[in-house]
Amino acid sequence: MENKALKSCLFIFISIVLVLGSFSMGAVTGYLVPKDLFGGVLGTSATPTPEPCTPVVITEEGECPACNCDFEGSSPKELETLFEPFWEVWGLVHQNYVDQPLDTTAMMRGAIKGMLESLGDKHTSYMDPEEYKQANESLEGEYEGIGAWVDITGDFVEVVSPMKGSPAEAAGLRPKDRVIGINGEDMTGIPGDLVLQRILGPAGEVVVLTIQRGEETFDVSITRAKIVVPTVDYEMLEGDVGYVALYTFNEFSTPQLRNALDELLAQNPKGLILDLRDNGGGYLVTAIEVASEFIAEGVVMYEEYGDGTRDSYEARAGGRATEVPLVVLVNEGTASASEIVAGAIQDKGRGTLVGVITYGKGTVQNWIPLSDNQGGVRITIARWLTPNGNQISEIGLTPEHIVEYTEEDFEAEIDPQLDKAVELILEGAE
Repeated sequence: MENKALKSCLFIFISIVLVLGSFSMGAVTGYLVPKDLFGGVLGTSATPTPEPCTPVVITEEGECPACNCDFEGSSPKELETLFEPFWEVWGLVHQNYVDQPLDTTAMMRGAIKGMLESLGDKHTSYMDPEEYKQANESLEGEYEGIGAWVDITGDFVEVVSPMKGSPAEAAGLRPKDRVIGINGEDMTGIPGDLVLQRILGPAGEVVVLTIQRGEETFDVSITRAKIVVPTVDYEMLEGDVGYVALYTFNEFSTPQLRNALDELLAQNPKGLILDLRDNGGGYLVTAIEVASEFIAEGVVMYEEYGDGTRDSYEARAGGRATEVPLVVLVNEGTASASEIVAGAIQDKGRGTLVGVITYGKGTVQNWIPLSDNQGGVRITIARWLTPNGNQISEIGLTPEHIVEYTEEDFEAEIDPQLDKAVELILEGAE
């Protein structure tokens, strides 16, 4: 009876993962990559929520009650046949594995991870309850860790960008740095979500990261801290040039950006510089709101689905800075939602991009919380395209003005990218 109950419950859980489509919004130390995703709680989407259906349950007796879900036309009998090898292996492991009793929860979660990994999409994955909680903490305003946006979907955890004022920034971490070891332990072959768990930890504790940067490998000791995720900085630069830096796209970004624009525009600047460097992304709805502050009308982005259909997102009326001269700063840490904004501004001819080629995150994921706090899944549901129909996944955006920002520049406390942006604003004002 116990095996029968386990079998039924596990299949219900797997079926729910397959059929549910409720919407919700990658990881912190932070987590990129993502995060330009949307959901009922965290944003909005043009994608309809599927109707609920009764999950298929295969019992020990082989019965398969009717289901009103359409898994690519599979009948209950076909599903029963499809899952026969799964249940055979499940039974064999329970009967033969040397260490008993088995952790059936871990086995179930492993099955879900394997199912999603088989899709071959690094942005589609399962997160257990703790991973799902941590992955969302950075957009909620604060958490404990080192303060960096990271991509956990490759062979090694890769830094997308350190957060401003964070221990990661103070330690000198840079975009594209790869974490290949933690506290002297090799991270080769360890899944990114598990590596992330080891990077995060209580404030005040030291974590030693082994970093690979190009051909160079070195250790960095970082004292974890309570991280308050930065959102907006702004000031009036010399020459009457307004400057606003946006660090993430969370629920606070739009009101804080609007406040910054109100104060800067009241001083009649000759132009504005929008700094999206090392902005790892955030909510899609926030990206549309931010773009709308600079673009008066028209399509901001397209969302293209697997069947070739598209939804369009248009600028919302009432933007504060739709006519003032504009330059946007971007770099290799400009990713996801920030690429949506920069791409829209570039395609619309609304402003000029300065810096280096951006990260290249061009897909959209739904973050779906599972029932009973069992974690969540993120599933790639579309690609996003710029207003001109350009895809930037693995390509990035190329600025009109390529300007490098080197280690020597950093040590000399000069910023040639910002200097170029100011120059362009002042030349246009002459």
